[in-house]
Amino acid sequence: MLGQNFLTDPRAVRRVVDAAELSAGDLVYEAGAGRGRLTAELVRRAARVVAYEIDPGMARDLPRHDRLSVRTGDFLAAAPPDGPFQVVSNIPYVLTSALVTWCLRAPSLRRATLITQWEYARKRTGDYGRWSKLTVRTWPSVVWELAGHLPRTAFRPVPRVDAGILRLTRRPVPLVPPARLARYESMVECGFSGVGGSVRASLGRRYGTRRADAACRAVRLHDTPAGEVWPEQWLTLFRLLSLE
Repeated sequence: MLGQNFLTDPRAVRRVVDAAELSAGDLVYEAGAGRGRLTAELVRRAARVVAYEIDPGMARDLPRHDRLSVRTGDFLAAAPPDGPFQVVSNIPYVLTSALVTWCLRAPSLRRATLITQWEYARKRTGDYGRWSKLTVRTWPSVVWELAGHLPRTAFRPVPRVDAGILRLTRRPVPLVPPARLARYESMVECGFSGVGGSVRASLGRRYGTRRADAACRAVRLHDTPAGEVWPEQWLTLFRLLSLE
């Protein structure tokens, strides 16, 4: 079982697959198929499903279908397909960060619908009124959404905490041109550095106090910590600070 909590509630299974917003032509990669509850629902709705399950015994027990390919191995070591695809996953919570990194690095990924700890999903989507550096840094290319809540009783064995449905959707057109994305990411790293105790002070070290002050005033930031700055404000800061 490798520490996995299996989703067993049929209503919760449908909620996860609903959140993926699949179309009949979609290719779906499932990470951690387990006992196949999600797998069966995915096969009903997608054109093709590639299900990864690292446990050979569980992989053998997965349903057989002409639209389903079962692969025994580590999903995180797999190469993404060349064409557009989705990921739907319920893997051990300890692997969440690694799975999110895999998804972000897959250029052909259209959407990932991931079951995570409730706190993780809220943290990454700004639901606490704060935004994580990873979310802000990738915001020009990826939309982070809290797509649902799953009670811990929907899983077996029952985990200690509830789960969230985290949805990552790649934007068709990035909000920052690809040629300038590295500069945007560098600005975000600077803003989150904590130097001076606020975004304004941190950015002032790189762009100069006057420019940083003017840009922060334009987006109504004063001595605001980095985590309280909305992604849209970061994008505006970048545009203002990039002006020559």
